[in-house]
Parts: sequence; C-alpha cells; structure tokens
Amino acid sequence: MGPYASPVRTVAWALFAMGAVVTALVVLALFIAWKGPARWRKQLGGERSILVLGVGLPALVLAGLLVWGLTLTARLDRPPAEGAMRVRVTGEMWWFRVQYLGSGGRVLAEDANELRIPVGQPVVVELASADVIHSFWVPHLSGKKDMIPGRINHLTIQADRAGRFGGVCAEYCGRAHALMGMTVIAQPQRAFAQWWDRRAALAGRTSGGAGAAAFAAAGCAACHAIDGTAAVGKAGPNLTNVAARTTLGGGILPNNRGTLTGWVADAQSLKPGNRMPSYERLPPEDLKAIVDYLETLK
Repeated sequence: MGPYASPVRTVAWALFAMGAVVTALVVLALFIAWKGPARWRKQLGGERSILVLGVGLPALVLAGLLVWGLTLTARLDRPPAEGAMRVRVTGEMWWFRVQYLGSGGRVLAEDANELRIPVGQPVVVELASADVIHSFWVPHLSGKKDMIPGRINHLTIQADRAGRFGGVCAEYCGRAHALMGMTVIAQPQRAFAQWWDRRAALAGRTSGGAGAAAFAAAGCAACHAIDGTAAVGKAGPNLTNVAARTTLGGGILPNNRGTLTGWVADAQSLKPGNRMPSYERLPPEDLKAIVDYLETLK
C-alpha cells in the first residue's frame, strides 16, 4: 500500500473502531434502561449523564476527528516535488483514457485502462471527464476523487512495491458503470525506463500489410489512433500498444486472441452499452487479418 493510501486506511479503521464502541455503549445503555437496577436507571436518565454522554463526549470526539481529518487532508493535498511524473486520466463512458505528460502538459504517449508508474516515486494524476461525472479510485494507492466535466482535479499516487493494483470508477456513470475498471502497474525504476523506451519507439512504426488495410477498410481508424500510422481517431482508445495491455474492454476482460477477436466482432455482447459498434458481418478473413494486425501492436 502506498503512502497516500495508508493514512486513509488508518482513518477507516479508526472510524470502524469508534463505531463499534458507540454501538456497544448504546446497547449497554438500552440494557441498563430495560433490566438495570433502579439506581442505575435513575443515573442514566439524569441531567449530568445526558450532558456528559449526549453532548460533551460526542463534541469532544467529533472535534478530534475534525482536527485529524483537516491535518491529514492538508498533508495528502501537498504537491510533490517539482519535476514529478505527471499523467492525465480521463473518464469516458465506460473506460479510462491514460495520457503521459511532458513539459507544458504535452502528451508524450497515450494508452487506455492501464497506467504504468515507477516504484517509489510520487505521480501526479490529472483527473478529467469527457462526458459525465466519473470517479478515480485505486484503493491500494489513494483515496477516490471525482472526475468532473470541464474541471481538472489532481491526485497524487505512489506505490512502495512492484505489483498490479486494480482500480474502478467509483461514481455511477450509466449503464456499464460496473464494467469500468483499470489497472495501475508499478514497476522497478529500471524496468519502467525500459518499458518507456519501448513505448516511445512505437511512434516511429510504419503501417503496412493486409491487416492494416483491413483495419482501414473497416473504418476502425475513424475512432482509434495508432501512432506512426494514418489512424488518428480520437473517439476510442489509442491502440498503439494494445497487444501489450493485460486487459480489454475497459479493464474487464483478459487480453488474449479469443477475447480480442470476440471484442472486434461483437463488443456489445461482451459489454452491453459500450460505444463500439459490433462487426458481426465482417468477413472472417478480414476479422482474422485485423486481429493478426492488432496482435503486432506492442
């Protein structure tokens, strides 16, 4: 668990413990009022008990929680050091667009539903929405924060160990809300640098072959972009690195040839309501050529 998520977990457990204590006290008070000795019942209903237990104790506990919460919020909202890695994650119905940013907010690379970060380094995530309110939540790395149309929110995440951390949209956003997930992959710094070099090199790739031709003929480039080719669509996920992703369909399906073929042929049966049309009438040879081509994009 990262340093930006651990304090949130501590608060959650503290609230759970306090809730358990309050519940126990209420049950005890009910038992005393019902079965307790007359002297205890009289004391429980006395003015002093009501002031102490009903006013003083709650005010003291809530004031302490307020101070703790404000202190914690100020610490978590403190911006990381200058030069920290920055990414922009945009919620769309129903997937996450991931853009790695350079100086001045320039987009260096784009992916979908998968964010790679180096271990031990804070990463500033700019949160945006292209349509309705979404919410970015990777429980092991941070608390959740809303993605609001027309507004950029910020969140800092950090992983203290290598691994895969699942995330979801935590705000109801329509029909396929429950099928909107993502993965954060934390890698040791050397492995991350190697991945980044490979990813950056993909921009110099040139298109060709029957698969690329079938991809263009089917109209896929109207919605999808592939760096280094004539495909520059913006409506759907960037496919430059699609074969290297571990999931498909907004983070809900394993990325293998079977699911990739099924998604291209009939995405609506796998994720009803998503914005990719089905290509059930695509000739089998064209479907195979497109899938063969997509599997080279890594």
